Amino acid sequence: MTRLPIVVAIPTKNEAANITGAVRSVAAHVEAVVVVDSDSTDDTRALAKAEGAEVVPYTWDGKYPKKKQWILDHVRTDTDWVLFLDGDETVGGELLAELRRIFLDGRQVRPAAFDIPLGYWFAGRRLRHGHTIVKRALVDRSRVRFPEPDDLAAPGMGEQEGHYQPLADPVFRLRAPIEHRDLDPVGTWFERHNRYADWEAWLETHPEAREEIRTAKTRQGQLFHRAPLKPLLSFGWAYVARRGFLDGRAGLDYALAMSFYRWQIGVRAREMRRDTDT
Repeated sequence: MTRLPIVVAIPTKNEAANITGAVRSVAAHVEAVVVVDSDSTDDTRALAKAEGAEVVPYTWDGKYPKKKQWILDHVRTDTDWVLFLDGDETVGGELLAELRRIFLDGRQVRPAAFDIPLGYWFAGRRLRHGHTIVKRALVDRSRVRFPEPDDLAAPGMGEQEGHYQPLADPVFRLRAPIEHRDLDPVGTWFERHNRYADWEAWLETHPEAREEIRTAKTRQGQLFHRAPLKPLLSFGWAYVARRGFLDGRAGLDYALAMSFYRWQIGVRAREMRRDTDT
């Protein structure tokens, strides 16, 4: 079977619960799978190697470029196309078939990047409705670059790029999803989003950095970026307009969790402003 001319890069830190599935879903179909690991203290590295992945250690120096851009600059640079997977994501047959039609059926690949929807799992259930996430996951490293906003002083993200997309033009959107299924307890979702809320709140108090990041979001993200009453809007959009109620209790839980996340950002931003004023 001809392998896709793609390197799959999986940035990790303590992903032992998920990494086997992520590597296994792509290892036989692409040129290489590279796990770029930030000092995991669990079995992430050993499990990745057992599935045939190359493991590259990574230590952030506190500056830009951050982790994903570092991967584009240093990992398997002889292959232009890089597919970013998180440690809790997998690629299914439908997406592999779509990639084969694009890369191996004699068509010339012209876009600089592909946006791919996420098949999102929450509390053990695959969500079919509600809030949808699209990830600019497949990029031509020679024609894209992640932004470098002035946010290094912000808490919450550390070595990770923030909630923005790599800059690319043109961008095409694929139909088949990446499955985003975290096998860790749902508490890990809340722990991560507690950190992300600190970064988002910091941006609310630094409008220049906030505006710079806005331009690197999807169209949906840019519209939401400017919207008022975000907690209520988030819940209404996900649960009512996008029919999240059809996903049962998991749909309600996820809509509430995202609404609470937006509420957290607002509360923390107001607290930061008070601390600055005093």
